Amino acid sequence: MIPSAKTIQIYLPKGNPRGLRLAEMTTRTVRLIEIPRIHIDDFFVMPEANQVGLYFLVGDTDGAAKPLLYVGQTGDLKRRLNQHGDKDFWTRAFVMLSTNNTMTQTHALYMEHKAIATATEVGRYEIQNGNNGNLPHTPDPLKADCEELFYTLDVLLSTLGQPVFESLSINNSIAHSDMPLPITDAKNSLNIETAPTQVSPTKPEPMLFYYKLKDGDAQGYYDDDGFVVLAGSLIRQKQTPSSSPFTTKLKESLLSSGKLIAVNDKSYKLTENQLFKTPSGASQLVAGRSTNGWIEWKNAKGQTLNSIYR
Repeated sequence: MIPSAKTIQIYLPKGNPRGLRLAEMTTRTVRLIEIPRIHIDDFFVMPEANQVGLYFLVGDTDGAAKPLLYVGQTGDLKRRLNQHGDKDFWTRAFVMLSTNNTMTQTHALYMEHKAIATATEVGRYEIQNGNNGNLPHTPDPLKADCEELFYTLDVLLSTLGQPVFESLSINNSIAHSDMPLPITDAKNSLNIETAPTQVSPTKPEPMLFYYKLKDGDAQGYYDDDGFVVLAGSLIRQKQTPSSSPFTTKLKESLLSSGKLIAVNDKSYKLTENQLFKTPSGASQLVAGRSTNGWIEWKNAKGQTLNSIYR
């Protein structure tokens, strides 16, 4: 399905573009509220703070390669968010609720379970939940409602800069790898019935770029969020002094988590797609030295990223 045009309204209740932001799709009944932790008290005085809702706590730590994410649901948002004061990692909360206050605890439980499963499958964030949530008994009409709500949630989260459910996978394979790329859309791989009309639009397949050097052979693509190095790419084990501390720390993290595995005494293989904020960060991991990814990554015609996107 080709993505269709949408109108989304963003309201600043305090007039501060870095404070609370309320996002709505004009034809839907879902509201997503972005709450910087420093402004949490501004949310607590709003009537929405006492509603049933689904929430996302997002943050970073110095040692994490990905943003950290905790997903929860509650019948009383103010009380539950207050209880998360002991979680140090989060800097922003995103609260989903219905504009007509018709979301029930069953809606919230169903979507919490699906949100954790989908975010885990996609792998853009490090999930901080200790369990997968409880999937309640959900009659088919209620499932259809939940799927529609979830689709709108997906769009609004991405609009506010949190592509929690957007898959990094593409329908392609790496010729030099014996490990196939994941080609399943995470939203539709769950054991949850999906109303056919609520399948999220798929993005066109991106252009692939390649970076080959001694002991390294990688491919990936560039999109709105940065550069994605695809699973199966070969990464040089050797690092030079010009390699950045970030690259060294990232490589150590990927090795300890099993996302990089040795294939011989000179190369590692990436076992899952890895997103980088810049093409140079991606090429530095592959090469083990300082590089300019804008000219190192080239497509099948030999064109550089720089010549196409700049």
